[in-house]
Amino acid sequence: MSFFIRNKHGSGGAKRKFNGHVKTTKGKTKYVPKSVPDDNESIASTDEELAEENQRHEEYESEDEEETAQEKRLRLAKKYLQEIEEKEKERAEFEEGAVTKRLHEEYLEEKGRLRKTVAANYVNYGEPIVMRCKEHKSAITCLCLSSNGKFLYSGSKDGSLVKWSLKERTKLKAIKGKTKSSQNGMKCVQCLAISTDGKFLVAGDSGCKHVKVFCGDTLNLIKNLQGHRDIVTGLVFRKDTHTLYSTSNDRSVKVWNLDDMAYVESLFGHQSGVTSIDALARERAITSGGFDGTIRIWKIVEESQLIFNGHNGSIDAVKLINEENFFSCGDDGQLCVWGSLKKKPLCCVPNAHGRDASNDQPMWISSIATLLNTDLVASGSRNGVIRLWHCGDSFRSLNPLFEIQLTGFINALWFTPDGTELIAGVGQEHRLGRWWRIPEAKNSIVIIPLIQTTNK
Repeated sequence: MSFFIRNKHGSGGAKRKFNGHVKTTKGKTKYVPKSVPDDNESIASTDEELAEENQRHEEYESEDEEETAQEKRLRLAKKYLQEIEEKEKERAEFEEGAVTKRLHEEYLEEKGRLRKTVAANYVNYGEPIVMRCKEHKSAITCLCLSSNGKFLYSGSKDGSLVKWSLKERTKLKAIKGKTKSSQNGMKCVQCLAISTDGKFLVAGDSGCKHVKVFCGDTLNLIKNLQGHRDIVTGLVFRKDTHTLYSTSNDRSVKVWNLDDMAYVESLFGHQSGVTSIDALARERAITSGGFDGTIRIWKIVEESQLIFNGHNGSIDAVKLINEENFFSCGDDGQLCVWGSLKKKPLCCVPNAHGRDASNDQPMWISSIATLLNTDLVASGSRNGVIRLWHCGDSFRSLNPLFEIQLTGFINALWFTPDGTELIAGVGQEHRLGRWWRIPEAKNSIVIIPLIQTTNK
């Protein structure tokens, strides 16, 4: 078969358009308006056409010459410096050299070498603040926080999705889950992610195989991204972009471009359903493979992957603390810290949350939170205990700071950007299933103020 596909009009011939009329180049009948001259005749321009042409010519001549690439870089750099200076001036104290310090920190952050030693300053916590709403009738399964720390988004096992004002501690908008009377909602919200600019909110629903894209402001559904062959289990945006990474029980990782609402590519390698994903500014993502016992770093540009082994059971969550180091946890009760250059953990804490008195099994760690580019980590377990950890030098040790006791499964954890509060998603059941149930627990969001010493 020829590579070229012939015109389906056949002997009717191709059609060409002249001044809004159609002329058939082949066939018996031809209709040519009088306004269209023969090929041998020249087309005379009217006075109006000449005037319009002269006007367009003058407009082109009046336009400034295009700036060179170097001039454009210089202009953008000056604009960026001005934005940073304005942000620094908005702070209570504007110190000399604040802009230089900010640029240096951003450079170190990009290289994965920014280290802020703050964990030793955390000594205790204040009275927890509980937020509940009628939409969340079942266990909270996932949380995500806007980059400015103003808005919190929560998902539940009943399929409801809620947007909160973190400052006012109030519910702003909500989407009800799917019911017998209404089939428009979600069945169970598995995962959530918000873009850095807050434009897009994405959710994974156990009732379908799509990535649901919402408006971050109004929670209106924009589009269903189709491509996964099983439920979506993890979502994350690359920092400061609209590039989305998604994972699924179909064992794949997919890349999407939300500017065009388009699928980009798929990544394969996991031998079991993928349970968690995280990413920062680099064009790479990190995933946990559940029962295949591996963590993988996907280098998107290089089209390669790094494989890490260390857990004895299902790896349920993975979280980056900077571009080079990350944490993992699972049903074996281990809390592990990793470096991207070593295949084995830099440090492991076995039985990080103790053992279950009823069956002498390690207490299942269900969630992790990291305060980016610092040495502070939090982990939550199915027995309602949250523990804060201090990372030692070069992330080769983990030392407990203090613990917070809540009632219920700690299904999600998130630090506010300034590190003053820790937010927990609590439920009567584990986010991944219904093996246990704690009837006295309240399906709620708990905000925990963190107390720091004033001495540096």
